[in-house]
Amino acid sequence: MHSDAPIFNILMYSHDTYGLGHIRRTMAIASQIKNPQVNILILTGSPIVGRFDFPEQIDFVRIPGMIKKSNDLYVPHSIKINPKHALEIRQNIIKATAKTFQPNLFIVDKVPLGLKREIMPTLKMLKRTQANCRTVLGLRDVMDDAASTIRDWRKKRIYDALEKYYSEIWVYGEQCLYDPIVEYKIPESISKKMFFTGYIPRISPNGRETRKEERVECNQKLVLVTTGGGGDGFPLIDNYLRMLEINPPNNNLRSIIVSGPFMPKEERLLIAKRCKKLPVKYYHFNRRMERLIAAADLVVSMGGYNTVCEILSHRKVGLIVPRETPRLEQRIRAEFMKRHGLIDFIPWSELSAQTLREKIDNLLSDLTPCQDAVKKFQLSGLDNIRQRINCFQSEMI
Repeated sequence: MHSDAPIFNILMYSHDTYGLGHIRRTMAIASQIKNPQVNILILTGSPIVGRFDFPEQIDFVRIPGMIKKSNDLYVPHSIKINPKHALEIRQNIIKATAKTFQPNLFIVDKVPLGLKREIMPTLKMLKRTQANCRTVLGLRDVMDDAASTIRDWRKKRIYDALEKYYSEIWVYGEQCLYDPIVEYKIPESISKKMFFTGYIPRISPNGRETRKEERVECNQKLVLVTTGGGGDGFPLIDNYLRMLEINPPNNNLRSIIVSGPFMPKEERLLIAKRCKKLPVKYYHFNRRMERLIAAADLVVSMGGYNTVCEILSHRKVGLIVPRETPRLEQRIRAEFMKRHGLIDFIPWSELSAQTLREKIDNLLSDLTPCQDAVKKFQLSGLDNIRQRINCFQSEMI
């Protein structure tokens, strides 16, 4: 873009009721699409957004955090007020921010209507008062199983909203691996606005430097165990530690465990205590997860979109233990990724110290097959997103 081109304002919405997935995906995109002619403002309910490093020309507006208690019940994360009032505050902040910031592009992550329909007033306002503002819905590769997604979208009239309020829909995945147009019975009037970007890559740091910092020797294998936000990750870490406790590793195996910031305190303390008795380094939270992944020989994790993208970006071997509640998204992703030789996985119902031992021993004995498949896999998401944004910017000139 020319230096005298007008500033292009991008507003990004990440509802963040649980875990790290939404804010980490939003941050990964924002950090890689910024340029001197772009301002990026992120609306987020993440309680830990302040722990991330924000580059110049990227900032955030923190809306009150909400936690999902059941399918339809959300309560405030910190402040003790009526949930309805908390949602009204969020809705008003979102609309006021959009009105003042005057975005040229509004990118909504995953939730087309926002939490409890909170962005609908903003979508209607932008359509009414800012005709030149493009509205984009960003969807991960898999939402949930087909039947559940179709039922939910019909009930909430999401198909209508996609047709009426969104300029484009970006799917952060590959249509040849999983096709939501077919799976979710998306009509042609909507599918013609859908653009498959490919998976979102992560910056790949030098893993050798991190191995030195973590004092991992050249002849040692490093296994990284991570459960994302960690809210439901205890069974995976518990079984991994039990595996080491039953059969203590020799000096050729090192482990790093990152429990995640949302794991309950009593579970974190128990894990930390057990790690001290084993050759295991423990982190409650690490804001530079990409460095640890780059250093690892094998990553054992749950199957969230961001973790899978990081494993693939760093060309690592991944052993996934996907959650299967409250949705089947991770299980579906693990199944089609395994079919293409990109990861291995253990179904949640089969998780045990024994199954972990068998899978880990097998993978570490020969990392080559999975490494070869991963090396051939292209993560084109950011290149294609930049291309779309460049088109939008060109239309302004």
